[in-house]
Amino acid sequence: MSAISTPRRQPDLVTVLVATGFVLTLSMGVRHGFGFWLQPISLEHQWTRETFSMAIAIQNLMWGVFGPFAGMAADKLGTAKVIVLGAILFALGLVWMALVNHPLAFIAGSGLLIGAALACTTFGAVSGLIGRTAPEAKRSWAFGMSSAASSFGQFFMMPVDQQLIQHAGWQNALYVLAALMLIVMLPMAWKLREPPREVDTGPQQSTMEAVREAFAHKPFLLLLAGYFVCGFQLVFIGMNMPAYLKDKGIVDPSVAVIALSLIGLFNIFGSYGAGKLGGLFPKRYLLSSIYLSRSIVIALFVLAPLSTYSVYVFSAAMGLLWLSTVPLTNGVIAGIFGLKYLSMLSGFVFFSHQLGSFIGAWLGGYMYTKNGNYDAVWMIVIALGIFATLINLPINEAAIERDTKLPLAA
Repeated sequence: MSAISTPRRQPDLVTVLVATGFVLTLSMGVRHGFGFWLQPISLEHQWTRETFSMAIAIQNLMWGVFGPFAGMAADKLGTAKVIVLGAILFALGLVWMALVNHPLAFIAGSGLLIGAALACTTFGAVSGLIGRTAPEAKRSWAFGMSSAASSFGQFFMMPVDQQLIQHAGWQNALYVLAALMLIVMLPMAWKLREPPREVDTGPQQSTMEAVREAFAHKPFLLLLAGYFVCGFQLVFIGMNMPAYLKDKGIVDPSVAVIALSLIGLFNIFGSYGAGKLGGLFPKRYLLSSIYLSRSIVIALFVLAPLSTYSVYVFSAAMGLLWLSTVPLTNGVIAGIFGLKYLSMLSGFVFFSHQLGSFIGAWLGGYMYTKNGNYDAVWMIVIALGIFATLINLPINEAAIERDTKLPLAA
């Protein structure tokens, strides 16, 4: 019997976690390293930092805009096809960054291509497949493992990015990463192919009904607000850390590399731990604790005398808190609304995250250009963390009650 006619089997949980882990490692690893290109690209083209910051801001916004659609496609067509599209778009976007020297074209092209690519190769696109494959008792843990893989990408790719730029030049480094996108992601997508999904019996819920139900449910809106803060904090810190340290007199580029790598390393443990704890304790309390801890850690970092040692301590502490919100948030969504539209609903929540990322990326560059420092933005980051602490506390994690007597639209 030919391979074409052989019935396709559902990938097992180990295969799903390994394959999506490779995809997330590369996608999130490259994304977290864009801060290393801020100075060389700006110097090469004689741009202000605001230009590159705007490109990253648009990229993060488009990531959010395309997130729900990538999630819908993954729920309907399968995660594998969405990842293939994402790999191609990512490669094209990296090549665009290397070749284009007009600021508006650079902002629009790299923002659109890489933003769409990230939507197709990160959490929203893979969360539905992970949720479907993992048994309920292991679902929070599986989301934690997925988040840990993206954290490993940050840990692993930071020195890779820096060494590529140093030894091959910033343009050639982008070409190498573009090739890696295709070499790594396409075989992983092949491993994630699923059989045609069986038609559900009983009452059916349409896509638009699922969207209306979610946006009419208060806990979902609170998750949206909390994730906005998460996006603002992470992108501002991740993108501006190398430049911030240099401005403060820590000019050795290896310090920033180690700092960002430490964030990725410690977030492996933070994400895994959050996933495990999410199966034992109310996720809303864990989310509030993470946001409060972030505000405390950031405040201590900004107020204490800056040194190489303080940078490393801050990075390790932030790493434990970095993406630990992801498995908990996805776990809350799955628990409230079920699995059928998990990728799509995760995409909507992540859109809010990326609105925060857009503002955090743009505001960092804008405030630096205006004031010559990042002081005001650090204060905003701390205040937003306290806000997110408070709004996660009242989230009701109970499964939503639906009227099963009347059939929903197919």
